[in-house]
Amino acid sequence: MDSKKAKASREKGKRYELELMHILRDFYGYGVRRGYVFQHESDVIGLPGIHIECKAVEHLNLRKAYKQAVEEAQKRQDGTPVVFHHKAREGWLVTLSLEDFMDMYGAWEADGKRMDKTSQENTEESDCL
Repeated sequence: MDSKKAKASREKGKRYELELMHILRDFYGYGVRRGYVFQHESDVIGLPGIHIECKAVEHLNLRKAYKQAVEEAQKRQDGTPVVFHHKAREGWLVTLSLEDFMDMYGAWEADGKRMDKTSQENTEESDCL
């Protein structure tokens, strides 16, 4: 890649990392910031236990991006590898392994935030009384 294309690619990456950072901070209230490449940080840091790999390309090789996130998370020991990605004029998506998703879901469920169908039906029935 010639230097002009490389610079344009870095600038595009920076724009989307900033966009993701602002979404996580302004809409969800997390104290995140862009990572410092020269300090070997994730693309966006501030979600404890999550290694964020940020991708904004039209034809993403998701397996390759996820592999990069896994390798960097292992090297940096900074959390579960997660790829945040989107295409132009589309919303953000998040990809992680099924095992990691189930670990997170299990922790969320154990925290008592789960509302299963039975408890939801009981709530609806009591509302009708």
